[in-house]
Amino acid sequence: VTVLNDANETSIMPRTTLRSHHLLSIGDLDSDEINLILDTAEAMKEIGSRTIKKVPALRGKTIVNLFYEPSTRTRTSFEIAEKRLSADSLNIAVTGSSVVKGETLFDTARNLEAMAPDIIVLRHEASGAPHQLAGICRAGVINAGDGMHEHPTQALLDGFTIRAHKGRIDGLKVVIVGDLLHSRVLRSNILLLRELGADVWVCGPPTLMPQGIERFGVHATTKLDEATEGADVIMMLRLQRERMQGHFVPSLREYFAVYG
Repeated sequence: VTVLNDANETSIMPRTTLRSHHLLSIGDLDSDEINLILDTAEAMKEIGSRTIKKVPALRGKTIVNLFYEPSTRTRTSFEIAEKRLSADSLNIAVTGSSVVKGETLFDTARNLEAMAPDIIVLRHEASGAPHQLAGICRAGVINAGDGMHEHPTQALLDGFTIRAHKGRIDGLKVVIVGDLLHSRVLRSNILLLRELGADVWVCGPPTLMPQGIERFGVHATTKLDEATEGADVIMMLRLQRERMQGHFVPSLREYFAVYG
């Protein structure tokens, strides 16, 4: 991934590069790279207050948004960002593509590769799909959520928001509450927050608590009062009902009574 500069926008984007031109996992970034992305986002934030919300940072670049799962906020956020950076963006609706005729992700990737896009933004129901795509494409691949695995750009946004409100992440007690078992956002946030020095707690019912989650360096509890005592930030995760196979909570009423 290259953080670009333009002669007319030197005050907006510092020139530098990351180690990889893919963004597949927060685990692929070190603290310096995470802070570089957050610092660049802070510099770019000013664009949103302009009358003309557009800079030429990605002029001449083609970005394909390939979403195999329903999305409103993530897909729209990517598209708006791409347009404000002057990229040529293309949204592929899987329901109206050859995927419905049986075309595989591999086949789709080969067809897209022939069109020479610069970046492919992929959301897919299968964990690891962006990694597979990155292995066969020259284009940079950005993971916009893969199954229950990761959602790195959401974690970057959460980190940006925490830093904006708290001024730092290092040393903060951050509590993540809710459906821990099915959440890809949880996994990416743990990696980011731990890398930046936060004290991370997770809280949820036993049936939605991943086994061995403590090995990721977090504190785990089923008691909300214990988790939130002295917390600086509390993040609430929704129930991923579309990913559940079976009953993980007695009832929604009981769940919300205990975990909000």
